[in-house]
Amino acid sequence: MIGGLGPESTIDYYRSIIALYRQKMGDGYPPIVINSLDVDKALRLLGANDLQHLAEYFAGAFRQLAEAGADFGFVSANTPHVVFDEVRRFSPIPLISIVEATCDEVKRRRLKTVSLLGTRYTMSGRFYPEVFEKHGVRLVAPSAEEQADIHDRYVNQLIKGIFLPETRARLKEIIATQVERHGVEGMILAGTELPLILKAETIAGIPLLDTTQIHVDAVVAEILA
Repeated sequence: MIGGLGPESTIDYYRSIIALYRQKMGDGYPPIVINSLDVDKALRLLGANDLQHLAEYFAGAFRQLAEAGADFGFVSANTPHVVFDEVRRFSPIPLISIVEATCDEVKRRRLKTVSLLGTRYTMSGRFYPEVFEKHGVRLVAPSAEEQADIHDRYVNQLIKGIFLPETRARLKEIIATQVERHGVEGMILAGTELPLILKAETIAGIPLLDTTQIHVDAVVAEILA
């Protein structure tokens, strides 16, 4: 697992993988190698649009996982998937995409129009739409103003483990607006800190798709394969 992006969600991933593994196996613990990276460095590279060095940063991290004996890898975050395809090409081990796993879940639920919350890079990026459009799913992002507000709260609060009631209320308000504005049928929590502040299964009458849990399900399935 590539973690640290941020630390709070890495802890959540670790706990969730162990809990699901034990639920399915009845006992024991899965072997996990964690390479915890510097979220501030990753955000600086993203802010400078230096995607080449960002991809090299993650590719190097996966090489370290391979050298440590990992059979496959994944990133416990959504935003780094902006360079996922390039990283996958250079990775010495197979990688499990949070975007592809989430798309599979959206198809399983037969949702046709969905929206997403996350960092600015995730909400404005093409890496979610490119996967979803191939499967006939319409993905609509919040407005530019809403994206700026969400991103600010995400990087200055959620990544740092700060979960404020007013931020929760604002996120719920944006979800309700997306339902009214676009008729979305589901909201993707495309930031792995978001399930830590939005714990309900539904808001404004639509399901919240927890990308952390969806990714964890795919990871444990691969462990048990």
